[in-house]
Amino acid sequence: MTSQKTWFITGAGRGMGVEFAKAALAAGHHVVATGRHPNTVSQAVGEPDQLLVLKLDITSPQDAEHAVQAAVERFGGIDVLVNNAGNFFAGFFEQLSPQQVETQLQTNLIGPMTVTRAVLPVMRQQRSGHVITMSSVAGLHGMEFCSAYAAAKFGLEGWMESLAPEVAPFGIRTTIVEPGFFRTELLQPASTIYAELSIEDYKERSAQTEAVWQGMNGQQPGDPAKLAQALITIADQDEPPLRWAAGADAVTAAEQKAKALLAQVDAYRELSTNLAHDDVPAVA
Repeated sequence: MTSQKTWFITGAGRGMGVEFAKAALAAGHHVVATGRHPNTVSQAVGEPDQLLVLKLDITSPQDAEHAVQAAVERFGGIDVLVNNAGNFFAGFFEQLSPQQVETQLQTNLIGPMTVTRAVLPVMRQQRSGHVITMSSVAGLHGMEFCSAYAAAKFGLEGWMESLAPEVAPFGIRTTIVEPGFFRTELLQPASTIYAELSIEDYKERSAQTEAVWQGMNGQQPGDPAKLAQALITIADQDEPPLRWAAGADAVTAAEQKAKALLAQVDAYRELSTNLAHDDVPAVA
């Protein structure tokens, strides 16, 4: 570890958030561990001296402002923000209710924006900081049964990629983490909500797909503790990556997406590059 930092972690009551908090504490950092239910966070992480547990619903701007203020009062600043809290609305798009889609976007896209908006003034004043946001392989390529989740993660990636040059002049770095399948609680009932609506055309495929997702619970290849240790390494770098594919399956997914994009560009290169006005020179 190069220096002691203050980590601010959302969704620290279960799953990856618990591992992130424990790893940062073990590395000697101060940790602000937040969640909707502080008692759950305390039970999961413990109560060491360098830990501050706070209530934070990431969809609440008031919660975010209060938590950031409390963190600064306790530790003097925030060096690393980990936008980790989220959930998963699974189902074919037509069967997800409008309210479910809105809630998915509110939690997985607007929520991280809300927390980051509260933290950035602190980092700008420090002229330093690192915003780490948990995306997914679903932020790289869409998958059936994940349309709302992928919409949120694709939006998250576009926002973070655009945020990077905006805050870089203030010494603030950003990293998008794209995990593959890790053995967390994401596929458990507390985190996964299935589609409310039933449409006959999707009925058989829905039942089959739900069974597949439920069967994956507890069988995912990725180790969250190893991911947390790797995140400590990433956060200690002077020039952390803008994107980090986490897990062998995530690396494979990123490679496949990059190849597919290039293949599609090449396949339609002539059609795509002949769309300018006649008075514009042709592109070689």
